Amino acid sequence: MKFLKHILFIVVLCNFMSLTAQTATITGVVLDQQNKPLQNVNISTIANGAFSDINGFYLIQIVSDTETLVTFSHLGHKNVVLERLILSTNETFEFNPVMKTDVIQVAEVIVSPTGKKNIEGVVSIPREVIKQIPGANAGVENVLKLLPSVSSSNELSTQYSVRGGNYDENLVYVNEIEVYRPFLIRSAQQEGLSFVNSDLVQNVKFSAGGFQAKYGDKLSSVLDITYKNPVTSEVQISLSFLGASASVETVSKRKRFTSITGIRYRNNSLLVNSKQTKTNFNPTFFDAQSYFTYHFSEKFSLNFLGNISVNDYQNQPLKRQTNFGTLDQPKALVVHYQGKENNKYNTAFGALKANYFLNDNTVLKLISSIYHTTEEERSDVIAQYELGEIDTNLGSDTLGEVTASKGIGSQFNRARNNLDALIFNLAHKGKHTAGEKTIEWGLKYTHEDIRDQLRESEFIDSTGFSIRPPLPEFRNDQPEEPFEGPLTAYTSLIAKNFVKTNRFSAFSQFSEHFIWKSHSLYYNLGIRAQHWTVSGTGVPKVSQTVVSPRAQFVIKPHWKKDMLFRLSTGIYHQPPFYRELRDNLGLVQSAVKAQKSIHFVLGNEYSFILWDRPFTLLTETYYKKLTNVNTYTLEDVRIRYSADNNAKAYVYGAELRMNGAFVPGTESWVSIGFLKTEENSNKRGYIARPTDQRLKFAILFQDYIPDRPNIKMYLNLVYNTGVPGGSPNYVDPYIYQSRLRDYKRADLGISYIFVNEENRYPKNHWLHKFKELNVGFEVFNLFNNQNSITNTWVRDIDSKQQFAVPNFMTSRVLNLRMSARF
Repeated sequence: MKFLKHILFIVVLCNFMSLTAQTATITGVVLDQQNKPLQNVNISTIANGAFSDINGFYLIQIVSDTETLVTFSHLGHKNVVLERLILSTNETFEFNPVMKTDVIQVAEVIVSPTGKKNIEGVVSIPREVIKQIPGANAGVENVLKLLPSVSSSNELSTQYSVRGGNYDENLVYVNEIEVYRPFLIRSAQQEGLSFVNSDLVQNVKFSAGGFQAKYGDKLSSVLDITYKNPVTSEVQISLSFLGASASVETVSKRKRFTSITGIRYRNNSLLVNSKQTKTNFNPTFFDAQSYFTYHFSEKFSLNFLGNISVNDYQNQPLKRQTNFGTLDQPKALVVHYQGKENNKYNTAFGALKANYFLNDNTVLKLISSIYHTTEEERSDVIAQYELGEIDTNLGSDTLGEVTASKGIGSQFNRARNNLDALIFNLAHKGKHTAGEKTIEWGLKYTHEDIRDQLRESEFIDSTGFSIRPPLPEFRNDQPEEPFEGPLTAYTSLIAKNFVKTNRFSAFSQFSEHFIWKSHSLYYNLGIRAQHWTVSGTGVPKVSQTVVSPRAQFVIKPHWKKDMLFRLSTGIYHQPPFYRELRDNLGLVQSAVKAQKSIHFVLGNEYSFILWDRPFTLLTETYYKKLTNVNTYTLEDVRIRYSADNNAKAYVYGAELRMNGAFVPGTESWVSIGFLKTEENSNKRGYIARPTDQRLKFAILFQDYIPDRPNIKMYLNLVYNTGVPGGSPNYVDPYIYQSRLRDYKRADLGISYIFVNEENRYPKNHWLHKFKELNVGFEVFNLFNNQNSITNTWVRDIDSKQQFAVPNFMTSRVLNLRMSARF
């Protein structure tokens, strides 16, 4: 609490400091009515001016966090005027005006600190925030976890749940191309790199529910990423103790061809070695990604997106000691390991997108993509554990060591899993605009070919006795009756699945923006449908069809206060992907139906000026009714489905996020979220779902030293209440309901900006070649909180009581980093 008081004091203090003005950038291409580049267009503000070049390209800087009027003028054309433009510091706003000869165009543009007010209900996140905010997995997902609708209690993972959904319920697009994640990953430290490379990102949009029909068939959220189309050639390099990355942007002389390529290397050893399990950890996470654009003419262009990822995870655990219990009865679990894990996840992805501008109002697109992943899990690990009491005598030579054993046993885990998946997509999209009316449509074909072999088992030995699964067929009445059965694994999965799925989907949506009695109104009505067929070796052929109508209504009243109200509703289906077809025994159930969710989302966005700086308050309430629910268990990041539709569920909640320039020239926000989600399986009554995280509180705070603005501070704080989980295997969730401990984490980053757009050096200086250079350090888990994501269960010999020993996540870690752009 003292720390939060200090943070609030800093916020209040900084609000009253007058600082030098910071800048933002407006850039784009000016076109005429034939969509041809227009040269020598005068772009002017009160303080600055610029002209467009032979290609229509322009770039102009304005004062940030201040209302600005921008005028585009050209001989023979009527002016284009942007009113009330507010950009945050270092933000780049792309605006491509079409100048007409018959009418002056005046547009009122209100840009909140997170981007333009979006009537579609999509949150926009500046790329500068994504690149600077510290985190164990820095990038897009790291910032998403600070939003009130997004939950994650695992800093090593880039996966997230949204409003009570699970990790498989989120759509991710890059330049309108759907991307995928590996299938077999079971723990966060195996994940490596997210698909999204933040060095290549231009724009990020995120919707937590109630999204439009043009987005695909998932229950929870949409992450819509736009990669950059470079306007200049440059190179960017980043180095840290966690890895390295580099990106290259190129532009041809005539600006017909642009490319951006990024490579990344990551090694999680620094983080994993901070955990209580001592290991010989040797992971290699590497990927290369490229996005090319070629303009054949003014009407036709072609894009290519490619990615190759290699994740080689090698881990040899050695020893672990976890202290737990109370001050009166401290206990410890000591584990000695033998064996190792060697897992490989290799993926390749390629996509082509053709864009044809039929005329000024109509664009047609053809998108094809192919995704291939080969995944292997090889594991042979023996864990010998001892549960005992700890010596707490301060003068003892064995202080902190186990002195009296209460439980001894061993555990043997073995895995030989292989998966080969090929996914092909072919899609057409179109968009036609007539004034304030827009119609969009799309058709898509998807073919999925999955070849999966599961062979994994777990043997448990306690005080010399092999523990059998607590199932009815394993009856043991010793010592009254001798038992002579064979040794059997406590858990075991043996399955081989060859499955093919063909999907046909389509959508159409219509939107209109109009003025009614001085009020600005917008609505969007859409519908999408999907038909799919599942078949395979030994798998019954099953075909199903779903239809999903969706609607959004928005009103911006003509009030003195800048407010916007939004209502979204619709039916959202999630046809089963391969993992949802596979039950807890590893067998494919092709008759699994699509899960169904009805969304009701009511939101308000209020933009206002406070302390002469822009702020935005966003509030939303929501309710989701789910049927045909496919229940699951969650351990770390591994999801296991029951592969049936024998449950129904509900989710409701409320969220609040206030963001703005708490400190002049920066962007910060505070998020608060509440949700409740429960499910009713086989009519047994409602119990909490694995993602029932009741309360979420997060702060993203940026600051700098007033006298030395090049020294910047970035802080993110997250508090999540505990979710249900950590129960022993085979436990009936209706009888045993426990929650993991609350998740509390703070990450701090401090950097010194040597060079940026506002601080360049003369030609004779060694820093002249740099467009950007900064060096800094990060402290992950600043307060060294002990967070856990799962439990290890051990039994006391004397009392027969089972103890939940938390598996703690990473502790405090120091990281150094440097980034440069030239």
